[in-house]
Amino acid sequence: MTIYKENLIYDVGMHRGEDTEFYLRKGFDVIGFEANPSLVEQCKARFRDAIETGRLRIVEGAIAPDDAGDTVTFYVNVDSVWGTIHPSWAERNASFGKESRAITVERVDIHKVFRDYGMPHFMKIDIEGADNYVLKSLNDYKFKPRHVSIESEKVDFSALEAEINTFVELGYSKFRAVQQARIPGSTLSTKSLNGEDFEYVFEKDASGGFGDDVVQEWKNADEIIEEYRTIFDRYRAFGDRSLFREKPRGIRNFLKFVYRLKTGYRGPLPGWFDTHASY
Repeated sequence: MTIYKENLIYDVGMHRGEDTEFYLRKGFDVIGFEANPSLVEQCKARFRDAIETGRLRIVEGAIAPDDAGDTVTFYVNVDSVWGTIHPSWAERNASFGKESRAITVERVDIHKVFRDYGMPHFMKIDIEGADNYVLKSLNDYKFKPRHVSIESEKVDFSALEAEINTFVELGYSKFRAVQQARIPGSTLSTKSLNGEDFEYVFEKDASGGFGDDVVQEWKNADEIIEEYRTIFDRYRAFGDRSLFREKPRGIRNFLKFVYRLKTGYRGPLPGWFDTHASY
């Protein structure tokens, strides 16, 4: 039986520990998942004290289904946040000028981790193309994380709808689309689990807070899909695959100015979003 643990967070896609640092400061215990051996070693050095006291465990390897075998190919990207197990994602990254090299890593059985360490209060999932596999793995359990976040789809709207539908099938009913572009460098006033007030400045590549730390209205599934329709309009106009990207910088800035003037929108163009879900 898998036990739900209120003081536990899973950082699935640990990278350099940008989010783990915040979760530990909040007072949570953390299970961090990282496939890139170089980043694992950096995190072991950075969080030596938390590891020694048992507040942090690092699970080394790439999460993948049973039929992937005992080891899997992991594509280490020159931009370390873009590491992936999916060849198609590595090809996409190469099309943006971000080359990858293939290495072999141990396969991580997410179900074994649930059995060994318990079901977390919050689960941040950001593993470049495998988010949905991890999310769907929750279907096998009666008790699920109170809060979950994934990096939302930004190319295929039907895939975005499928992500929301998966959340609904798992029993999640409240959603937020959380802009990520302005989180690095921002300051959050929050509380630790023991009630201590503190201010926290998010570092580069951090994904921000969750739950009550996000001052943003919860929406139901239909409402969040409608919000994402507007977000996708901005992706199509200003995103990585838009004609906008081919324009000279001066024209791009002018088009952004016109868009903001006409719509009143003041956020990043286009930025990128995480979907937060709760029940």
